[in-house]
Amino acid sequence: MITVCINPAAGTNPSQNSMDRLAELFDRASAPARLVGLTSGVDAVQIAREACESGADAVVAAGGDGTVNSVASALAGSNTPLGVIPLGTLNHFAKDLHLPLDLEDAVGVIAARHVRKVDAGVVNDHVFVNNSSIGVYPSIVVEREELRRRRGYRKWTAFAVATAHVLRHYRGVAIRIDAGDSPRVVRTPFFAVGNNEYLIDGIRLGARLRLDAGRLFVYYAPRVHTRDLPELLVLALVGHATDSRVLESFAAETLQVDSPSRRTLRVAFDGEVARLATPLRYRTWPHALNVLVPAR
Repeated sequence: MITVCINPAAGTNPSQNSMDRLAELFDRASAPARLVGLTSGVDAVQIAREACESGADAVVAAGGDGTVNSVASALAGSNTPLGVIPLGTLNHFAKDLHLPLDLEDAVGVIAARHVRKVDAGVVNDHVFVNNSSIGVYPSIVVEREELRRRRGYRKWTAFAVATAHVLRHYRGVAIRIDAGDSPRVVRTPFFAVGNNEYLIDGIRLGARLRLDAGRLFVYYAPRVHTRDLPELLVLALVGHATDSRVLESFAAETLQVDSPSRRTLRVAFDGEVARLATPLRYRTWPHALNVLVPAR
């Protein structure tokens, strides 16, 4: 039996019929499934963990990257396959694995049961499948959610307003980075750690070619003010972020990030935000996940 964790609020235009539609598609694919809606009070991590412990054939995250993160957190290190039905707005993990975005095709991939091992990243025992960051992005996410709660803004409207406000006022974060060589102390508007390497120049900006190389990739911009980040984005889109020498990056299997003045830092992982105690200890977890993917 396959357990499917469905986030009914995923995406910019969530369908009220997604539960019924998915039940129909799994039945048509001859793949018996138990569908669980992630409504208020339902913990996706706990549902996925219980399904894994009870011997589920697979546990499926039907939602965006946040839903994938929750299910992956429960399955990492186990033999239980992770399935993904991309219902979110951006679906970074699904796109990097070339998973189909069409609902019926996604269910077909899960029913076919072709497994590929991929890596995960870990920060202070929190798993991430895409990336983790500190600095401007977690601040934008927190303000976005506050705007949605207080003013009822739609997700992208709230994101635009929050981004404009944070870019005007955020002064960057002072951190100490130790990757086992020469520790460096910098102030930067953002510090991001990717689960494997991201393309940082050109039209495919933000994509990954591999998710199984067993490395973390670190990106930060110590010579850039927060207000200059839109210009850096433009440079990246036209393929000159690396040439400009304002964006620095390196690869590591483990690293530690500390703050000289803060005992905790806001940390984003796969779009979710939590306040974690410093130092932040990052590590790669090679082949942590068995993911259901299209046959090659």
